[in-house]
Amino acid sequence: MVMMVGAPRARAFGFALLAVLPLLSACASVIPDTGSSRPGATAPAPSRPTTAPRPYQPRPSERPGAAAKPIPATPRAPLPAAAVPAGATTAAASGVLAGPDFATLGVTDAQAAAALAAFRISCPSVQRRADASGLTQNADWTESCNAGKNWADSDAAAFFTRYFGTVQVGAGTAFVTGYYEPEIAGSRTKRPGYDVPIYRRPADLVDVDLGQFSDDLKGRKLRGRVDGSNFVRYYDRAAIESGALEGRGLEIAYAADAAEFFFLQVQGSGRLRLPDGGIMRIGYDTQNGRDYVGIGKLLLDRGELQRGQASMQGILDYLRADPVRGVAVMNENPSWVFFRELTGPGPLGALGVPVTGRASVAADPKYVPLGAPVILSLDRAEPNGLWIAQDTGGAIKGANRFDSFWGAGDDARAIAGGMAARGSAMLLLPRASIARLIPAQ
Repeated sequence: MVMMVGAPRARAFGFALLAVLPLLSACASVIPDTGSSRPGATAPAPSRPTTAPRPYQPRPSERPGAAAKPIPATPRAPLPAAAVPAGATTAAASGVLAGPDFATLGVTDAQAAAALAAFRISCPSVQRRADASGLTQNADWTESCNAGKNWADSDAAAFFTRYFGTVQVGAGTAFVTGYYEPEIAGSRTKRPGYDVPIYRRPADLVDVDLGQFSDDLKGRKLRGRVDGSNFVRYYDRAAIESGALEGRGLEIAYAADAAEFFFLQVQGSGRLRLPDGGIMRIGYDTQNGRDYVGIGKLLLDRGELQRGQASMQGILDYLRADPVRGVAVMNENPSWVFFRELTGPGPLGALGVPVTGRASVAADPKYVPLGAPVILSLDRAEPNGLWIAQDTGGAIKGANRFDSFWGAGDDARAIAGGMAARGSAMLLLPRASIARLIPAQ
């Protein structure tokens, strides 16, 4: 735990948690990131239309959506596969098929070189990290990681051809979105025009490893806070926006635009453009335990946005058109992200190493070994090719679900903000892994 409590409170907390363990065990799953609103304070109720809403139409004075126009492509069809067994929750349980030789998949030399550079960075973490997918063992990576240290980038395609084979997980049907490192206006101190607080992790935000209390709950966690002798859910977005954390000295900086900061939280890291022209980089520290709710889907379901307006840029226009309405909509996503200042390379992915624009993807570690190369073939050309799985994401769950990282800047924002591509995916695994998984290879 990160919170220091006196012994009586710690014991009371432990007894309270043990009392609810039977209920937790009865659930189908315990979601790690759960939370709740501030006790004793009623969060503002989100505004909901009482009549059928009219679709939102940007006014001529508003900034038009800047999402990049998709470049269409024809994806490669997935390999025919048996139905995924019911209840499968890992790649190994979902089934794997041997894929074609890497050299036949059309990866360019530039893509291979960028992927090799990203792969090298991941190797130290990959070789000591437990693989939740069931596909690899730590020793499987030794040969390729050692060879990659001095392999020439100009011959990167040969490296992947020699040390890896391709596999398809389950049905192989892929869905890919995009993320980027946003840059927004901010200040280290509160001043006119900069009043949206950016908080560090609070000391009373507690992570509880339920596996310490029951073997049936190994690998599951809860996040919340201690209130007297009770363990309660942490403050939600509405409560934090209403001042639940004010006066505690948690502010590391202030943003100028609440809507821009909302999307920086969604991305998980970013840059603050300071009044003096300097840059402050901030990165994900933790989250309040609340489930993430995508407001774009909410607005689509209500008819307040049309399908072509649901990009990040279109949602920003919607939020700014009516600030009061915008705050209410943002509060319907109860998740809140806490940040820390980054002074070294970044942004950092789930492996603890920097992610690389146009080379790193986020994936579900239950289905993709973090550090593994991934080949995407989609109906949108920009993300097609070779990537390295170096990150995770709250909404990135399941087999063949990826979030592609595009770096920083206007181009990255334009591509990532409207990215939604479908097609097929292959994983590259060390040949030792494939020999164990598919003995006939």
